[in-house]
Amino acid sequence: MGNVFEVNHLKQIYVEVSEDLLKASGERPTTSRIAIATGLTRKEVAQLRQGADENDLMMPTGSYNRGSRVMTGWLQDTEFLGADGKPAVLPIQGETGSFAALVSRYSGDMPYRAMLREMERVGVVSADDDYVQLLGGGYIPHGDEDEKLGILGTDVSALITTIDHNLKVTDRQQLHFQRKVSYDNLPLEALPAFKAMVSQDGMDLLIKFNQWLVTQDRDSNPQVKGSGQMRAGVGIYYFEEPVSAQVGKGKTDED
Repeated sequence: MGNVFEVNHLKQIYVEVSEDLLKASGERPTTSRIAIATGLTRKEVAQLRQGADENDLMMPTGSYNRGSRVMTGWLQDTEFLGADGKPAVLPIQGETGSFAALVSRYSGDMPYRAMLREMERVGVVSADDDYVQLLGGGYIPHGDEDEKLGILGTDVSALITTIDHNLKVTDRQQLHFQRKVSYDNLPLEALPAFKAMVSQDGMDLLIKFNQWLVTQDRDSNPQVKGSGQMRAGVGIYYFEEPVSAQVGKGKTDED
């Protein structure tokens, strides 16, 4: 119970800080706008802003970052791809094949204009009065330091939670997948090709996982049945760093 209370308290602070930042930037801190910035649902944001009793908030949200979900749908849903298999330039409005239809499918109850403003603000789309274009292959908000820090906090927390679980669990069948591969005697010249490989193959794998998860997510498919409300996913990250004068061998973390 203590952990749930702490999580809800942190959510309350997160909502309040987001509201203050929006005010400071001259924007109107609507519930929809705060929901996009925090990744919470509009219902939960409304409850937190109204100081709802903590017992009404005991169930943690299962929402992922909405902008990321919209972008992933744009990358893999054939309705929003061009003939070349790449994300199409979308008309903003329309019942099918439009940005409005994309947001409706992958962002639950979020108004498409609010999502468009947010994605423009963080620099992942460009838009005119009629069309919107995707600028990258991942939801990485280059133009917003607060959003970067929010993603950093979420990703680090997820990794630490997985490590902590695997350290404590005694039944190997209950272990969460946690693997990496690394070599420590690589020339600098090898890194660009490896980074490109990770970017392409990593994105392909994440899109494959997304294609399955979106069929099970109640926000995207309200008809999905089942008990509880869980958050699950997979994160892939690239790392590089100089090594002090030493020669090592390639290893995976199962060696």
